[in-house]
Amino acid sequence: MSGQTWDAQRYAENGRFVADLAMEVVGLLAPKSGERILDLGCGDGALTDRMKESGAEMIGCDRSPQMLAAAEARGVRTVQADMTALPFAGEFDAVFSNAALHWTRSQREVLAGVFRALRPDGRFVAEMGGLGNIAAIRTALQAVLRPYGVDAEEHAASFFPSKDEYTALLEGAGFRVDRMALIPRPTRLPGGMEDWLRTFRNGVLQDLPDDARETVVREVVALLRPVLCDSAGVWWADYVRLRFKAVRG
Repeated sequence: MSGQTWDAQRYAENGRFVADLAMEVVGLLAPKSGERILDLGCGDGALTDRMKESGAEMIGCDRSPQMLAAAEARGVRTVQADMTALPFAGEFDAVFSNAALHWTRSQREVLAGVFRALRPDGRFVAEMGGLGNIAAIRTALQAVLRPYGVDAEEHAASFFPSKDEYTALLEGAGFRVDRMALIPRPTRLPGGMEDWLRTFRNGVLQDLPDDARETVVREVVALLRPVLCDSAGVWWADYVRLRFKAVRG
C-alpha cells in the first residue's frame, strides 16, 4: 500500500472534481431502487451520498477514519476496511469504485474480496487511473526527487494498468468483462498544481524535511508549467481513466 494519507478538508477543497466527473461511470453502474451497493474507496462520501438518490442502499467503505467521518457526517453508512482485505461475503448486488483502485498494487487481493462480496451475477463497475495516467506529473516527481534518494514511483505504489492487463486480472479472479475502455481526460485543477501535489502526492512528499519539501514542490511545478499550464494560467492534470463493468461468474 502507498503511504498516502488523506485530509478531508483539503480533499474537499482540491479534489471535489473527482466526484463531479464521475457521472459517466455512475451511469454505467445504473443503480436501482432496492439494490444493495458497496462504494469501495468512498472517500468523504460525496458521490456515495449522491447515488443514494437512486433508491439503492449505499454502503461506503474506506480505510481512512477521517474520510469516513466526513462521509458519516453526510448521512452515509460506512464500514472501515482496507480494500485488500474486505470483510464481506455475498452481500451486495453491485460493487462500485471511483478513483480508488489505483492506490494499491495488490490487485489480486482486491479483486478476490470484491468477488466474495458480490451475490451471483453481481456487477463490479469502476473507474481508476489507467495506462499513461498523470505521466508528466509522475516523470517530473521522479526527476526532482531522485537527488534526495526517493523513488517517487515506488513510494507512491500506484497501479495504472492497460485494458489488456486489467481484463486478464478480472478474468483471473472469476469475472466476465462486459465493458472496458481507456479514456484520456485532461482535468482542470481548481487549486493549481501545487495544491494537487499536496493533496494527491503527500505520501511521496511527507517524509522530506520541510525545507526540502517546499523546494521539491517548486521545482516540480516549474518543470510542469510548460506542458500542463495553459496560456490563461489554468492548470490541467494529464489524467487517463480506465472504466469497466464486469460480472461475477
